[in-house]
Order: sequence, then C-alpha cells, then structure tokens
Amino acid sequence: MSLDSALFANLQKLLPEGADRPARLLIEAELVPLQGQRFQPTGFPDIGAATFEAKDGTHLLVESAQSMANRLEATIWDEGKEELIAAAKGLSYVRVVKKDGTYLTSSITEAHRLNSPYILEGEDRSVFEKIAQETGSSEGPASRKLLAKTLLRYDVNSLLHGVFLAKKELAGGRFRLERALSSFIEADGVHVAASGGVKNDHVNPAGDTAKGFGNVPFQRDEFTADRISAFFNLDLNLIRSYGLGQEVERLLVGLALFKIATLLEGDLRLRTACDLRMKTCHVSAPEGYALPKLSELQKALPDLVKDCATHFAVQDGGVTQVTCEVKASTKASKKNNES
Repeated sequence: MSLDSALFANLQKLLPEGADRPARLLIEAELVPLQGQRFQPTGFPDIGAATFEAKDGTHLLVESAQSMANRLEATIWDEGKEELIAAAKGLSYVRVVKKDGTYLTSSITEAHRLNSPYILEGEDRSVFEKIAQETGSSEGPASRKLLAKTLLRYDVNSLLHGVFLAKKELAGGRFRLERALSSFIEADGVHVAASGGVKNDHVNPAGDTAKGFGNVPFQRDEFTADRISAFFNLDLNLIRSYGLGQEVERLLVGLALFKIATLLEGDLRLRTACDLRMKTCHVSAPEGYALPKLSELQKALPDLVKDCATHFAVQDGGVTQVTCEVKASTKASKKNNES
C-alpha cells in the first residue's frame, strides 16, 4: 500500500471493518450561475424543460442522472489526446481503433460502456469472448461477483457507472449492475425568464424560411431559481457487495470522489446558457465526514490505481484494444451512388 496515510485514513472512514459501516455517501452542493441569474436547463423531446410540483413549490430538473453520469465519466478522459488523463493512467478500459490504428472510441466514452456495439458487435470478438469465458455458463443464476471481477479486469468504470450486457450468450442477457455513483441537479423556487430573438437574413429577409433563408423569429425560455443543487449518491453497500477486497474498494471510492471533486471544482458549463459554479458543498451522510480536496485526490489517484494493477487485464497498461471498422449504412451507400 503506497497511499498517503491521511487520505488512507479518510477513505477508511467510508470503508471500516465491522458492523457499523455507512451505507451511502451523500453529498449536496449549492450551485449558482457564473454570471447573472438566468440559466438554461436540460430539455426533453415533446416536454421541453422538466418542471415538477412539490409541496414547497415549483422545481426543475436541471441535469438528469444519465447526463451527469456522462459528465462524471468525462472527468478522467482527455479529449484532445484521446486517452485517460495522466492521474488515471493504468485503469482498465477497452480502446477501439480502426484497422490503421487510429482511435475510434472507448468504453469510457461510449454511452453504455462495455455494452457498445463497437466493442461487442464488431468483427473483432476478442473482448466478447474473454467476457464469455470468464463469466462462465449462461445457465443458472447470474453471478454478480463474477461479473464484477470481470468488469474490474476490462472496464473498472463500469463498477461505478453501471452496465447491462444485454447478450443472450452472457448469462442469458441477465448481466447488469446498477450505478454505484449517481447524480442529478435540481433547482428550487424556479421562475420562467421568457425571451426571444430572430435569425436575421440581411440579404433576403423575405426568403424561403423552409430552406434556411429569410428572417426567423423564435421564443426562448430560460429560468431563474432560489437555489440550484447538485446531488451525489455513492452506494457503499453496492461496492462492498462486489467482494473485490479493500484495495479495490478504496480505488472505487477514491475514483468516485475524484470525479465528483473534478466536476464541482472544474468546468460546470453544462450548455451555452448554463454556466455554473459551486458556492457551497456539504456531506449529509455519513455524519461528520469531510471530503478530501481535489488536489489530495489528484495526487493519490495514481497510487490507488497502482495498488490494484494486478487486477486489471494487462495488455498495455490496463488497456484492452479491439479493432472495428465503421461501415456506411446501405441507405447511405445507395444515396451516395445515386448522387
């Protein structure tokens, strides 16, 4: 164990031995707009902004659990270099490349992590075959512990963000893990800030708007709120249920805290008109627990990864690589041939 003693003690408060162990780590952070008072919430097809009524007034879903999962996963990925950030190097994940070796996608950036068609449905079936072999027969009960051990080898982030391997060859399509780390952002005491604008065509204002010409006026709804809150829930009981040992448990908890701190202390620009910053942050459970600082977690993460290196599939520093070529769809090919 090479971890700093102070952070080790901090993580052990969430993972103590004995019966008196916390079931959840619950965090609430108050957010405010970076500038002004208005912000733009997430929108959904057909319903727009997700407002809802509670006994204390009108509330608003600013960011969904699905979107927050994507944002938390992105905290350890360097988009410019198309690889893990330096502090997370060595974590297990699947990297998908084209036949010429250029990067295509990965289990970190795919919407369903390991259950990506580029990983499981391509001509290169190596990862699929490894998972099938290591998880055993598709008959009988689906072993979550065996699934967790396999996920640790090939895509450790699936142990935090969940996965559903919907393939009949893998335990009859019953292999799934719920999110151990979940999050969402809500606003309380919200009011609509109605506004609008116009797309100007200075060449031909009366042009055919159906083809993109002409002036096009539009309405726009933003919101103000008495309070905007980001909630984080780390299921410690679920992490323990994997049965992967204390070193892995410390890694998963430390990695989750690193992701939360990176998101809160870093870039909270959710959309063009939704740029937020953290105002306050507190832990509601377990009582008395103090969150480590991002600088401490960033320094410690490489040691947490190193302590678990023997659990990862060792192909290239925890990276399992598969090859996949994206083929044009039949409709697209036909259209191109006719043009």
